[in-house]
Amino acid sequence: MVDLVVASLEDDKAEDITVIDLRGKASFADHMVIANGRSARQVGAMAEHLVEKLKAAGDHTSVEGMPQCDWVLIDGGDIVVHLFRPEVRGFYNLEKMWGGPPEASASKARVRKTAAGMPA
Repeated sequence: MVDLVVASLEDDKAEDITVIDLRGKASFADHMVIANGRSARQVGAMAEHLVEKLKAAGDHTSVEGMPQCDWVLIDGGDIVVHLFRPEVRGFYNLEKMWGGPPEASASKARVRKTAAGMPA
């Protein structure tokens, strides 16, 4: 499922895609994916596309934050996805909270993995 999420975000030109392995850290999900969009419109479009793909794959999803699109949370069961505008992501800094890599510049799209063997 991580591959599907990352591929969808890359297709939509998400920036600073980070995958955090939550196994052993949290009981609510196995993975967390965090990414930026350049605007609220892009964040909303990324969320809509990702929800469509997750539902097509048979996952039940719930979404919060679509009206504003500053921070959209997609709960896909075993995977939780946070989509942010860059300044909102910097304010909440979820990577620090969950032991992921420190936030870097949002200058280009890339996937950061936080555990050996994680799918890219």
